[in-house]
Amino acid sequence: MKESPYALERELGMQYYATSTLGIGGTLRTAPEDFIVDEIPLAGKGGTTGPYLICRLTKTNWELQHAVKEIARRLNISHRRIGWAGTKDRNARTTQLISLYKVTPEEIAGFYLKDIILEPVGQSNEQLSLGDLEGNRFDICIRDAGPEDLAGRVAAVCETVSQALPNYFGLQRFGVIRPLTHRIGELILHGDYEQAVVTYVGQAFPHEIDEVRRVRTVFMDTRDPAVALRELPVQMSFERSMLSYLHARPGDYAGALQQLPPKLLSMFVSAFQSYLFNCALSHRLASGQTLTDPVPGDRLIFANGRTDAVTAANLPAVTLHLARGRCTIALFMPGKDEPDAITGNDAIRDILADMQITAEDFRKASTFVRTKFDGAWRPIALRTVVDASVDETTVRLKFTLPPGHYATTVCREYMKADPLRMV
Repeated sequence: MKESPYALERELGMQYYATSTLGIGGTLRTAPEDFIVDEIPLAGKGGTTGPYLICRLTKTNWELQHAVKEIARRLNISHRRIGWAGTKDRNARTTQLISLYKVTPEEIAGFYLKDIILEPVGQSNEQLSLGDLEGNRFDICIRDAGPEDLAGRVAAVCETVSQALPNYFGLQRFGVIRPLTHRIGELILHGDYEQAVVTYVGQAFPHEIDEVRRVRTVFMDTRDPAVALRELPVQMSFERSMLSYLHARPGDYAGALQQLPPKLLSMFVSAFQSYLFNCALSHRLASGQTLTDPVPGDRLIFANGRTDAVTAANLPAVTLHLARGRCTIALFMPGKDEPDAITGNDAIRDILADMQITAEDFRKASTFVRTKFDGAWRPIALRTVVDASVDETTVRLKFTLPPGHYATTVCREYMKADPLRMV
């Protein structure tokens, strides 16, 4: 195990690597084609009838929320009529299914948008929802890696990846250029809608263009939506929708937040849940516990979603189940439903207590966002078989992950580089 030296990773709770090998460095996403993601749909999803048109969406260098909003605009429908199973990377070439309510194949035939392809593949009686997928296949190139014993270092990490890595939520879960989605979620949980809007619109980050940073800073200082509306680029549609609302209804920050697409609004709170998980997982590793060795008080999650507690009495049987891949140790991401009182969640309880956030705050956020935040168990270990090849200073990685697992969590283990070189 090795501690991350990068402040951004530590700030997001990603404090450790599973391996102590020297990182290969390099850069991800030199071009979108260096990061290819193909969604694996659920077997039997869809059919030949129903009001939802299922389309295969292939996009290059598009953030999903913006792509959906632009698709809706071109088709002259509400973005709320579009559903999807998983949120894919922006700086990548990705393929996934989306559902469109009461849209015909003929309308799709006339659709055109640069770097986006829509292909009808069937109909369904149900909208696609988050989690309606088997997983994702990745084909990733890391370029300009350090050449010294490159094949040996890659092979060593491949061995560890097949056993267990910390199952962190990756940087893109919190925002790539502006990693603050979890902070907006925290503010929503506190009911501080004004500060949530001001932070989302006004918090500037170093890697944004200078003009955008300037406008954000002015808004942060003045909270004048009129000035920001005049000067923010038109493509910053989410910020502009909130500012337009505030300009018409001064002081209604709750209403301004609710101008965002529901799925984006819900992602703020779920990003905070992800942050809590990362912090608790790092706390476990810092305490000397491992990803695969159970201790009494741990919680197990099985493939069917069933959970069970580890006790001194069942420890031998649990160890055997873990070794055979029947279950994995899990941590609870809290929500409006509190978990059983078990040792494995002490770190999360302490963090929530420090932040003065309770289950009632999640219940209020559920009402405000109109999304259930029930809480969920998540495996602490990520494991996959990686097909790796090395060509001079380029490393190619092919692997498959279940839903909700992050390819960048795999890549960071090889690279051990500044996280901004992975986005």
